[in-house]
Amino acid sequence: MWIWMTLASAFMVGAYDLAKKKALEKNGVYYILVGATALTALFLCPFLTKGPLEHHLMLIGKALLVTISWVSGMVAVKLLPITTVSSFKASRPMFVVLFSILLFGEKLNVCQWTGVAAVFLALWLLGRSSEKEGIKIKENGRGFLAIFTTIIAGVASALYDKVVIRQMEPLFMQSWGNVYITAMLALIILFRAARDKKFEPFRWDWTIVVIGVFVTLADMLYFFALKQPGAMLSVISLIRRASVIVTFAGGAVLFREHNIKGKAIALGVMLIGIALLMFGSL
Repeated sequence: MWIWMTLASAFMVGAYDLAKKKALEKNGVYYILVGATALTALFLCPFLTKGPLEHHLMLIGKALLVTISWVSGMVAVKLLPITTVSSFKASRPMFVVLFSILLFGEKLNVCQWTGVAAVFLALWLLGRSSEKEGIKIKENGRGFLAIFTTIIAGVASALYDKVVIRQMEPLFMQSWGNVYITAMLALIILFRAARDKKFEPFRWDWTIVVIGVFVTLADMLYFFALKQPGAMLSVISLIRRASVIVTFAGGAVLFREHNIKGKAIALGVMLIGIALLMFGSL
């Protein structure tokens, strides 16, 4: 059951990424994020039950990691093609596996190491592909820094989930987590307004509601999958990255992004690497 939940979550994540890209045409990064998380918190407000202080402190830490990952991810999408961003983000499961080795003493078998090598090859191919369309790391340093920041924060958040989910129920974790994320994003908006001495104009867009729905369902399915007996974080992280297929296809069709063939080859290599990691983990 947890595998099917994860597959459904992967589809929702891909749709969520596409909706974010569309929403950026009208509003800035922070308004979109705070709008989506506030809606999610509203959807889940019936599950805002009391809990021990320790659990709330843990969720504040989780919210901080998610906020860093989301903000940097949105900055990357704004500065770079979504096909480039989604392909690089697809490498996240590899880092989950590697950090699992360092933090939890897990060991990789031959199949898993082959998968790691394939993902590294895909990243190299993506670098070459991006240069062909004029996207160079030196000239787009902020965008690539944002990509790597969102990957690191996302991996840390996934590893943290493994610890947190053992101590609380999924809906408690998701509902309060979104409250804290919304508060952090609101503080960022207020800080930027105080610094710049003006508020960035907000334009209402129904896409923000769509984002809120997708991210609510994606996270709900993810947390319930992670809570299932026998569920493995490494496998869940790998399967969730199948969302890159939805994002990549949407970026090619909806946003008419360039050099799709070169990126598709790199993405194919990366998916092979992820598949090897998945099968090696079963």
